[in-house]
Amino acid sequence: MNTPPPLCAGSSLGLLFRQVRDAMWHAMETELDRLGHDLTFSQFVTLKKLGMSNGHISVGDLARAAELNPSAMTRLLDKLEEKGLIIRANDPTDRRALRIQLTDAGHVIYDQCSVCSDRVRDRALAGMSTSERDQFVSTLERVRDNLLNTESA
Repeated sequence: MNTPPPLCAGSSLGLLFRQVRDAMWHAMETELDRLGHDLTFSQFVTLKKLGMSNGHISVGDLARAAELNPSAMTRLLDKLEEKGLIIRANDPTDRRALRIQLTDAGHVIYDQCSVCSDRVRDRALAGMSTSERDQFVSTLERVRDNLLNTESA
């Protein structure tokens, strides 16, 4: 009689989350490389956030989305600007702030990245029915929310 493996607990669950995240990042970088794009996962996340925001996002918000500190984000933006994918301009409503926007080339890469992202997501969820996918995402959201809820800690 086969006994099921024990549920992941504590650090094992955290390790599993990290392994899934790392595998997703690697799969995304591989997809981008197949298209000939020399982009890291953090650069992809930055382009995605910029594409979704229409240039109305701060460097701090971009840094949080890509899990980088602000100085690392500045260096990442330098690289994207060197590649001609973004431009930085002064914000006309706040001279202390910058507006970061995708260039035309950046929009093309963003669109291609979205297709890559869809392929990676579909690969990760292969073999699951629509209801299983919905339940899986819902469960992950609940785990995240549980951990972010500081009132019950």
